[in-house]
Amino acid sequence: MTGAFSPTRERVQDPSDLPVMKPFRLGSADRWSVDQVLAFTLHRRIGVVLFLVLASWLLIDAAAAQVQGDPNQTVLEFLVKWTPLMFVGPPGEFGGFVLNIAVSFLSMAFGTFLGLWVGIGQVSPNTIVRRVCWTATQLFRNSPWLVLLFYFMLLLPYSVEIGDERIGIPGWTKAAFALSLPIMANVSEIVRGAISSIPTGQWESAESLAFSRHQTLWRIILPQCIKRMIPPWMNWYCILTMSTPLISILGVNDGMTLTQNALAAEGRGEFLIPMYLWLMSWFFLYSYPIALWTRRMERRFVINT
Repeated sequence: MTGAFSPTRERVQDPSDLPVMKPFRLGSADRWSVDQVLAFTLHRRIGVVLFLVLASWLLIDAAAAQVQGDPNQTVLEFLVKWTPLMFVGPPGEFGGFVLNIAVSFLSMAFGTFLGLWVGIGQVSPNTIVRRVCWTATQLFRNSPWLVLLFYFMLLLPYSVEIGDERIGIPGWTKAAFALSLPIMANVSEIVRGAISSIPTGQWESAESLAFSRHQTLWRIILPQCIKRMIPPWMNWYCILTMSTPLISILGVNDGMTLTQNALAAEGRGEFLIPMYLWLMSWFFLYSYPIALWTRRMERRFVINT
């Protein structure tokens, strides 16, 4: 039979047959261990830090070469002289870089507290509550932070009367409240997204076990949301910390304001670059470990679907 299959007959090559590259696989001798991967990552991070330190030193050295004032005062002496003021503020007053960190803590704490309830309100079965929370989230999430700072600095009173005593409200407390509002809006979205990411079968299973909605939310859904919310929450804390120098525009004695005051007191404009670079390095040294920790938390709490 001419049409019968014969094992000795040569196979006619199909035009669609194309060469296929086999997947590349590392041999057992070429595979990196976990310790090698961690060591490589650590060396890369150390290299980045060393590069930043070297770049900072070159900029400081370049600025020092342009000094035209007192030749006996070097950049290092200038930084040593004014660093205590930039870090903790003048004696008897609360300010400097420490104030930036305090404002970031207060704003994040208050914004997280409000954002949790607003985020829960966005998934509320009550239509009015859901729409009000959605409106507040979109309003403060899409408003410029500097505009909010100006608005609430002028809106909130400068002092309050309690009985016969008048108590002043520091500017940094009003700034902390103003910065907490956009944090509230973004935390609200984090909470809403985390709750929505939980499979609906969790709700149905809890309902079949006669759990109320309140019990289901607080005992079943929200505990599962924590690991989903931590990494973006930490990211927003870093963003907030980097945004706290905005309060210097409103006259708050934070690190930025006191750096400007130090430059004005000495009248040394040529030290502007090293001074601001010195202040920037504080923010970097404070925020960079948080960023590394955030990446580690993201890898640890990754959701496998």
